[in-house]
Amino acid sequence: MLLHLLYIIAFTTLAVIAVANLIRNLVTLGIDSQRFYPPSRGNGNSAFSNSNSRQPVPHPEFLDDSGNVINEPLLVMRSMTVEDARERLDALYESSPGTSNLNSEPRDEA
Repeated sequence: MLLHLLYIIAFTTLAVIAVANLIRNLVTLGIDSQRFYPPSRGNGNSAFSNSNSRQPVPHPEFLDDSGNVINEPLLVMRSMTVEDARERLDALYESSPGTSNLNSEPRDEA
């Protein structure tokens, strides 16, 4: 019985330490995410080499080859109708190897 009590006390202590550590890490992460990190001065051809500006450094995917910010949408999606999607899927299915054209029947357009 004493051994069971010792296990309960030990695991309760470990659980309290783990939860306290989790809360401390979340608070530290929240503080670090609000902190401003100035850009490094080692690269002279960077678009953000001006140390007087307090602009956050953008993600590298938003920069072109010369380091300028891209002001264009990175993904453009075109909407299509259900009929267009069916036609394209049918064309892919019929052009795939292993399908025989003997079983294909023309579809009725409604």
